[in-house]
Amino acid sequence: MPAAAIGPWNDTIRAFLAHGASTPDHLARALAAAPEFAQGHAVKGLFCLLLGRREMFDTARQCRTTARQAAAGAPPTAREASYLAALDAWLGGQPSQAAATLETVLATEPRDALAMKLIQAIRFVLGQPEAMRRSIEGVLSAWDDHPALGYLKGCYAFALEETGEYAAGETAGREGLLLAPDDAWGLHAVAHVYDMTARAGDGLFWLSGQTHAWAHCNNFRYHVWWHIALMHLDQGQYDAALDLYDTEIRADRTDDYRDIANATSLLSRLEIEGIDVGPRWDELAELAARRTGDGSLVFADLHYMLALIGGRRADAATELLRRMSRDAARRDTEVARLMARPGLSAATGLEAFGEGQYAEAFLNLNAARRDMQSVGGSHAQRDVFERLTIEAALRGGFLNAAERMLADRTQRRGGAVDGYTSRRMDLIAAARQDPLQRNVTGARA
Repeated sequence: MPAAAIGPWNDTIRAFLAHGASTPDHLARALAAAPEFAQGHAVKGLFCLLLGRREMFDTARQCRTTARQAAAGAPPTAREASYLAALDAWLGGQPSQAAATLETVLATEPRDALAMKLIQAIRFVLGQPEAMRRSIEGVLSAWDDHPALGYLKGCYAFALEETGEYAAGETAGREGLLLAPDDAWGLHAVAHVYDMTARAGDGLFWLSGQTHAWAHCNNFRYHVWWHIALMHLDQGQYDAALDLYDTEIRADRTDDYRDIANATSLLSRLEIEGIDVGPRWDELAELAARRTGDGSLVFADLHYMLALIGGRRADAATELLRRMSRDAARRDTEVARLMARPGLSAATGLEAFGEGQYAEAFLNLNAARRDMQSVGGSHAQRDVFERLTIEAALRGGFLNAAERMLADRTQRRGGAVDGYTSRRMDLIAAARQDPLQRNVTGARA
């Protein structure tokens, strides 16, 4: 690599670790200074695939072509070649293999910060927290004096939280922020701990005054504001949650699936609590209607479905289901297999919920429930589907099933009872005072 490219390349890695908005600019400068840098082109392709958009696959393929041409002219090292192999695997429909290929880099170069973070990002998209944790624990001992140790601890904090080690996750996240104050991922990992342990007040205190940790971020900054809105929601502060929706979470009305996920899941949670969200669904439904043919990620498709049912776009919702069904029938990629299970059941359940067919919604959502981890994202993000499953059970008269799911949800959260669970248990108790409702419950449970 030419000397002129070393600085921009290091800047790329540092910005990627911090979810910095400047990441693509640094990478562009590195590739301009070293157009023959095969690894750089491969990493650009992997970055494109992480965006979860069908059109970015074409860009990633172009990156692969350029990387191969560069590799033919100047053979890369084994480590550099692994990045190109990872891109090949993902473009071939096997993102888990891409992550496994990058694990071979860490086997010989455990201090490779870029490989570490890419593995975490891919495993996160795939809903594989145990693999995320194993990857970090496999290199921890080599990072004692690493300049990016704070970012590693932030990744470790999130993996610990997602595998149920809440106290350890909080500790690791706090330690990481001391070393890397701009690590929004580590900061948000601690917020996840507060979400999972029903400590919304502590979470608001933790995030208040720390906007410097995410102000530099790409669209990840909207996600941190989303966490703050969820904490207000848990405390019944619905106006505060809606204000954050308007001023921060949807300040820029992008069509990035992650931003749409933030928006749709918050609006869904608010409507479950009986809050009128006004016309806010309209712009989301319009954006989602344009993505019905995408199919890059099941996680994205399910949030598109939330937007479509929220905006009452029945035709587009039907088209989304049809495309998911076609994808599921192929079974030739990881995503296609996830479309088949649990994607189709979950999407069918969501569509039925939007149509007010609550018994059908519950049966389909419940069928998908145990496999929802595999659609990716975090426990906090997927919780919207858990809440909608419980809500469908309540509205469909399956009170015993709703009660069991609430108990299971509480157990997975370390026994913590949040505002949502408390309110739903009160609803169940009230419903059981109605003899007619009690008869329905007995028939369906």
